[in-house]
Amino acid sequence: MTTTWRHLPAPAREIAQAATEAVGAAQARDAGAYQPAVERLAAADRAGLVLGGVVRLLLEEGHPDGLDGDDIRQVLERCVRSTAAWRPDVDPHVLLVLLAGALGVYDPGDDDAPPDPAAIARHAPLLVADLLAATGRPLADYLSAAFAEVARTELHD
Repeated sequence: MTTTWRHLPAPAREIAQAATEAVGAAQARDAGAYQPAVERLAAADRAGLVLGGVVRLLLEEGHPDGLDGDDIRQVLERCVRSTAAWRPDVDPHVLLVLLAGALGVYDPGDDDAPPDPAAIARHAPLLVADLLAATGRPLADYLSAAFAEVARTELHD
């Protein structure tokens, strides 16, 4: 089943389409399709916010009793190991920042600049694809929920 995102405003539709392409390429381990998809994702304003919401939702579903340091380490190690064979440029630090950011515990401190949007776009789909493998549910479910959370947050701010 293919999800159409016609009900979304154009910027959100672009994020949904680019994220779907990038995560699909990551799931297929298709380096040729991955690069243009992440470039498109990097150009989409607020894509990192939406993908962070998807990561948080996936983590919450996969760990209903909460996460501890060992859980985060296992997610990080699994993602790096499964990705390194076809994406040798995978950066564990960027994945860790994505995990911490999705959980609301990322504090860059004085000496640590956050990853740029291009690094987020290159790594978030890898993490999402890895976490999706455990759920058996389609990405569209999580994207829809993440967009709803963003809309609720913007409405209350």
